[in-house]
Amino acid sequence: MVEKTIIGASEKIKIFHGEDKIKELVGKIDTGATKSSIDINLASELKLGPITNTKVVKSASGVALRPIIMVTVEIQGRKITEEFTLANRGNLKYPILIGLNILKKNFMVDPQINCEQ
Repeated sequence: MVEKTIIGASEKIKIFHGEDKIKELVGKIDTGATKSSIDINLASELKLGPITNTKVVKSASGVALRPIIMVTVEIQGRKITEEFTLANRGNLKYPILIGLNILKKNFMVDPQINCEQ
């Protein structure tokens, strides 16, 4: 049996970009999101990319076609490279959202745990 990594409703996340550069921030854990998402302005600032695909995404804001990029993140010491959609998250509390495409990799969410920003 593979051991699960327990994470909270928000978590400290490291984003790897460029040559050996790391950006640390707090992200939202969302079990209702199929795919992880990152703020388009943050992705631009960190020079993440290139765009590898697009995906139709349904959200509270409606339906949108979003670009997809590969991003390497670290959560609770686990380094993962996965697809992220690009979205305007500038008006939201968290610039990065971790969805099921990452959570399915043996993470367990405990909503009582909350990482303070």
